[in-house]
Amino acid sequence: MAINIGARRAAKNQKRKAVVAEKRKAEVEANTAAGRVRQTLAFPIQHCLVSEGLFENGMGMVVLARGETTASVYMATFLLDTFALGVKDVFFRPIAGGEFAEYLRHMSVSSRMVPAEPAYARKLLRDLVVWARGNGIAPHRDFAKIEPIFGTVNADTWEIDFAFGHGGKPLIMGDPGDPRVAAAARALKRQIPEEPAALPAPDAAESA
Repeated sequence: MAINIGARRAAKNQKRKAVVAEKRKAEVEANTAAGRVRQTLAFPIQHCLVSEGLFENGMGMVVLARGETTASVYMATFLLDTFALGVKDVFFRPIAGGEFAEYLRHMSVSSRMVPAEPAYARKLLRDLVVWARGNGIAPHRDFAKIEPIFGTVNADTWEIDFAFGHGGKPLIMGDPGDPRVAAAARALKRQIPEEPAALPAPDAAESA
């Protein structure tokens, strides 16, 4: 009898430990960027904006915000280089409505932020990542964690071919001392083989 009671207590303790471990795991997951992004999917999209002149300037932003109301939202920003580097930086955080409006005003000093369909913005991001990867340049390390903030938005509903690069070719801008810029330059050099040296013109005496 005592053995049975001890076994039941051990089983209960084991079950309790498993429950506590699962709760801790859930708490850790919720505190990660990917976990926080998943939590926002319960809220509707309040804003989706893209920098005007993105393809002419080669630099710009995509901003998407979700929230129960416009008074407080969860904002994801993607810094883009459409000339070469693809998705350069990604940022995600909660922000009050007034602060969000001020952020957009600040961003619009260099390039006006204009409303965009979420499907268009998602296709832009995905196509840019594919294009840059084709040149050997990976997106920012947090892109895969933050991009799911678009939720069920279907990028395939937009049929558009984006013209990345400058004059149809990658063009690296920025400080050559920047590690990411330097790495991109090396990647492009590997992807684009050097043109073979021209053969010397035949000697006139030999061709006679």
